[in-house]
This record gives sequence, C-alpha cells and structure tokens, in this order.
Amino acid sequence: MPHPLDVEDLRSRVHKVIDDHLSKQAAQLEPLGADLVPLLEAIAELVSGGKRLRAAFCYWGWRAAGGADCAQIVHAAAAFEIFQAAALLHDDVMDASDTRRGLPAAHRRMAALHRENGWDGDADRFGTAAAILAGDLCLSWCDDLFSHSGLTVEAVARARPTFDLMRTQLMGGQYLDVMEQVLPRRSGGGTTARARRVIRYKSAKYSVEHPLLVGGLLAGASPAQLAAYSAYGLPLGEAFQLRDDVLGVFGDPAQTGKPAGDDLREGKRTVLVAEVVSRGTAAQIEVLDSLLGRAELNPAGVDALREVMVDSGALAAVEQLIDELAAQSADALEGSGAQQPGLTVLSELIAAATARTS
Repeated sequence: MPHPLDVEDLRSRVHKVIDDHLSKQAAQLEPLGADLVPLLEAIAELVSGGKRLRAAFCYWGWRAAGGADCAQIVHAAAAFEIFQAAALLHDDVMDASDTRRGLPAAHRRMAALHRENGWDGDADRFGTAAAILAGDLCLSWCDDLFSHSGLTVEAVARARPTFDLMRTQLMGGQYLDVMEQVLPRRSGGGTTARARRVIRYKSAKYSVEHPLLVGGLLAGASPAQLAAYSAYGLPLGEAFQLRDDVLGVFGDPAQTGKPAGDDLREGKRTVLVAEVVSRGTAAQIEVLDSLLGRAELNPAGVDALREVMVDSGALAAVEQLIDELAAQSADALEGSGAQQPGLTVLSELIAAATARTS
C-alpha cells in the first residue's frame, strides 16, 4: 500500500502544480531583469521539499465530502503549500534559523549571495529583507493559486472565508509565539496552557483543521461533517506540532533537516519546556534556565537539557498528550460521515502526522 500522502499520486501532482505556478510567476517577473533570479531560486528550493501534508488534508477533505478526483482540487490544495512556504520564510527570519530542511535558510542564503558578490552594506540585513519579500511573494501567490484553481465561483466563495481566516489567525499565532519567547515566568509566561495556545494558532489550525475544512467547503460538506472535521483536525494538528517539537530536541538531524538541539539554541518555549518547569525539581529548572536559548549551546549542553526533559517526566507527559490527541482525532473521524476512500486515508494520516521518526 502507498504511503497515505502518496495515494492518488497526490504529492507528485501537487509538486507539478507548484512548479508550473513558479514558472508562471518567473515569467511575470522577467521584465524586472535577472537580479530577481536568486530570490526566485531560493523560493523554488524551499517549496521543492516537504511532505505536502496541508495539501493532502485539503484534498482528502474534498474527497471525504464526496468530491471526485480532479485537477482543480489538486490546484486548490497546492495553495496551502505556497502559504506554508510564506510562513516558513518569515518564521526562519524571526527565529534567526540557520537551516531549513538541511539547507541554508533563505535569509542565510541571500546574505551569502551578498558577501560572495562583495556588495555594499550589511549582508545579513540584505538577507533578512530578501527573505521577508520572498515570504510576501508566497502570500500573494497562494491566493492566486486558490482563486484560480478552476473550481466553480460558488465553491471558492463558500471556502474563501475559512481560507482567509486561516491566514489571519496564523499571523496572530506567529505574534503569540514571538511574545512567548520574551514573556518572563514572573509575568505569566512559560506555562503549558500558553504554549498550547501558540501551537493551536501557529500550527494546528493551518496544518490540519483549516485545509480540511476548506476541502470540505469546496465540496459542499454539511455543517455536521464540517464540525466533525474540526473535531478531527484540531487535536491532530496539535499532536502533529507536539511531535515536531519532540523531534526538534530528540530527532535525528538526517531526518529532521535541522541540527541537533537547534530548537534549544533558539530558546523555543515549547510544551516540552513548559512541562519541565511544571514538573521539574529546582535543580532541573536551574539547568533549563542556564542553557535554554544559548546560541553557543554545545552537544554536552544539548544532552543536559535532554536529560532534564526525560528525568523530569516532561517527555513522557508530551508523549502521552500526543497519544490522547491522536485518539480524540480518531474518535471524531468515526462519526464524521466521511466517504471512502477519504475515510481510510484520513485515518492513516493520523499515524503519519504523529510518527516518531520524521
């Protein structure tokens, strides 16, 4: 059996739509000259990878609501991958990340271009500006893909409010994440509840719930089925991000595409971190406070933080939460009225989204 993300050859079809769309946009920018080529190449490199998870939830939301396989829904689903690219480009700038999917982050890549050419001014500032503009381009392009998918005007109008809500709430979630990194515990920061709120609006909704709802709305799903989609999608989206946070600390860099402990160097206030504060001893919390967010964190420091997360029970608590959320998602799917083959694929996507490997 194929991987659930490859049923109906979906990943390769989405990739083809994205490639064609980037070619179209490159042609529109061609009159501006060759200076834009490196920027477009950085975008193309970023969108060439990824699981296509968000496109899959849109597509299977459509199929599970009775929509037939067609090129138009693949086109609409691809918009979610361009939107994710925008989020990643901006996120890497805000986090000052060095890498993305095992390659230099776009702002680092563009800064290197500046240095290689010996241009005037500050290379890092140029790289940051270029990456922000690349993200802005992707925000525009995702709307273009969605609006011109070839689906009926009526279908797009039904789904448009949710598509727009997704984009608005993600930006709000990004701000909550930025704020969470600076809010001290004495002011109420660093709690599990606050970390989960960030997850909900920065990741869970745009990764699973909203793409699924958009697919269902495009197909004309009933209010009851849409409610079931939310009950399935929101806990699964949270579990997916929790798994990503665990892999960011304990995962294999060859699979995650990020250096070991990168999230720890960035000082990410994840649920894992909040659970150490909630469950740990004074000595364990002291280790956390002394090492988390240190840019020069070495492998020994990474190991010390991992040990604290294991010994305090934080890792076990997060693993239990992932299992509970995945179970909630499975229960909601059972009563969703989802049609085949969508029902089977959506069920298999629960395991794919929460896998312990990548």
